[in-house]
Amino acid sequence: MCTFSLSATSVLVETLSSSTSFLLPLLSLNKSQFYPSTKPRIPIFLVTSSSSSSSSSPSKSKDIWRRTPDKTTKYYRHPNKKAPVHLDHSVDMNELLKSISETQNEHELFALLSPYKDRQLSIRFMVSLLTREQNYQRSVAILDWINEEARYSPSVFAYNVVLRNVLRAKQWELAHGLFDEMRQRGIAPDRYTYSTLITCFGKEGMFDSAISWLQQMEQDRVSGDLVLYSNLIELARKLSDYSKAISIFSRLKSSGIVPDLVAYNTMINVFGKAKLFKEARLLIEEMREQGVKPDTVSYSTLLNLYVENHKFVEALSVFAEMNEVNCPLDLTTCNIMIDVYGQLDMAKDADRLFWSMRKMGIDPSVVSYNTLLRVYGEAELFGEAIHLFRLMQRKEIEQNVVTYNTMIKIYGKSLEHEKATNLMQEMQNRGIEPNAITYSTIIAIWGKAGKLDRAAMLFQKLRSSGVEIDPVLYQTMIVAYERVGLVAHAKRLLHELRQPDTIPRETAITILARAGRIEEATWVFRQAFDAGEVKDISVFGCMIELFSRNKKYANVIEVFEKMRSAGYFPDSHIIALVLNSYGKLREFETADDLYSEMQEEGCVFSDQVHFQMLSLYGARKDFNMLESLFERLDSDSNINKKELHHVVAGIYERGNRLNDASRIMNRMNKRRTFNSSPV
Repeated sequence: MCTFSLSATSVLVETLSSSTSFLLPLLSLNKSQFYPSTKPRIPIFLVTSSSSSSSSSPSKSKDIWRRTPDKTTKYYRHPNKKAPVHLDHSVDMNELLKSISETQNEHELFALLSPYKDRQLSIRFMVSLLTREQNYQRSVAILDWINEEARYSPSVFAYNVVLRNVLRAKQWELAHGLFDEMRQRGIAPDRYTYSTLITCFGKEGMFDSAISWLQQMEQDRVSGDLVLYSNLIELARKLSDYSKAISIFSRLKSSGIVPDLVAYNTMINVFGKAKLFKEARLLIEEMREQGVKPDTVSYSTLLNLYVENHKFVEALSVFAEMNEVNCPLDLTTCNIMIDVYGQLDMAKDADRLFWSMRKMGIDPSVVSYNTLLRVYGEAELFGEAIHLFRLMQRKEIEQNVVTYNTMIKIYGKSLEHEKATNLMQEMQNRGIEPNAITYSTIIAIWGKAGKLDRAAMLFQKLRSSGVEIDPVLYQTMIVAYERVGLVAHAKRLLHELRQPDTIPRETAITILARAGRIEEATWVFRQAFDAGEVKDISVFGCMIELFSRNKKYANVIEVFEKMRSAGYFPDSHIIALVLNSYGKLREFETADDLYSEMQEEGCVFSDQVHFQMLSLYGARKDFNMLESLFERLDSDSNINKKELHHVVAGIYERGNRLNDASRIMNRMNKRRTFNSSPV
């Protein structure tokens, strides 16, 4: 469940202090049923919990709204009247609330409030009363009394409070009804109205409805605030809907709102997750231009994104920039960079950074130790790894399953199979339970050592004991069988994956796709999709990549269409693969439509997508469109100009338009000469 800061409730007035000089009698009523209606209309109290599953977008219909206000009714305002004397301080609000809680129906509640029918209580008092009444049914009934019995001037504050209570009860259609009634009573929904609607619909996973409310807010020219947009961006990020997050961020900036540090850091993460690494890096520059100083979180977020995508050289560059601007390091940054140094075969630098952490006032964590252990192992510094492992034990530094898994792998790499096996026993004796990675590592070590019987026995024991068999473990066993020529055993495992009763189908699809098993992966994917079991957007991406690698372009389109029908937004990488497939199938117009549609949706493309579209124009020899897109991209400061010119020149060359190819290259050379000439 996403966590949001609701700004809508900030407009609620604080509860008035009151005395006990005027008390209402308490009602002793049977509570066997709440508010049965006696009127010939659909009562609000017949609204069932099933409506909470509704995900409808803003609508003018009020199917379960208890009544539609009479359009001929005049809602009285009281201009030029002498300010009335209110009894606010003569009424004990706590006692009044207690009496209200004991009413069973609308008639009893109205009778209870009848002494104040001539508006002896101020609207401020009534809004405070609504604020403290948490039951959505009673709060709606009180609102009806305010509007129709006491005939107060319609109050947006009162509606905002009741709307909040209704949404907290997940009465979605009733919320639509309240919104429509506000308009019919001549009340303009304000920022807090929309903030409540957008946030509540969004955090319940009804993101399309939340976006519809945002669009309605913009149509009504109600300005959003930074908190509202930031909440939506964070929700889209958590749902892995990065295209929508980027679209909302664009709306935020076009509204004239300057993002704060938190919003920028979130968007660095979003751009990175969407594989738009250049855009993520450019945000650091934009932050400085906007007067928002990048902090340690900004840089560590960018570093982590590069590492996740194996862009270690780029990460090294970011770390160098971080040091140049004297941005302080933290534990996360140090852990990331120890890993980066290891990936770039810079074990000495990783070692140096680790042992200098305490001098910087940073205590290494178990993650720091585990990362350096892995770096030592990959650099085949086995002595240093064993020394560090035993040092942790002597200094009583926490060791966990990752620590032992790393050391088991190191012993396997150094061909000390029995020590690896003994280490698994040691961790169990210390109360650290092996996991799937532990078992898969041991099975791999035994397989390589020619002890397949022990590996197979352990695998079967794990399956019968109910231990989770994760993708790595299955993959390891399949490879172990295939390596020694036991193809039948491997096929039995694959057959089991085609009809997975013990593992999720999404997991089976991932295993098969990564193993390059096209037929099996396709079969399981179609079965799972038809059964509504494909919920993870990464499964769609995995299948699209599998088909694209194997030139199954029609299948790429099939999966993409299923992905869109399920309501997922593709990222830039997937769009590039789909555009390429449309081109290979000679469906150029469909590719053009997709390219335009995704841009209209607010998607930010990587250079790869634009270059793919240029290639498609060249393939169908539409050089006018090629030239038009080239000129547009050439004026875009975010595009790599050198690569752009090379791509376009190559397209012209392949189209046997050598003069145009030469023109493009000359244009690039002239620009380079101009930029390098002294001013």
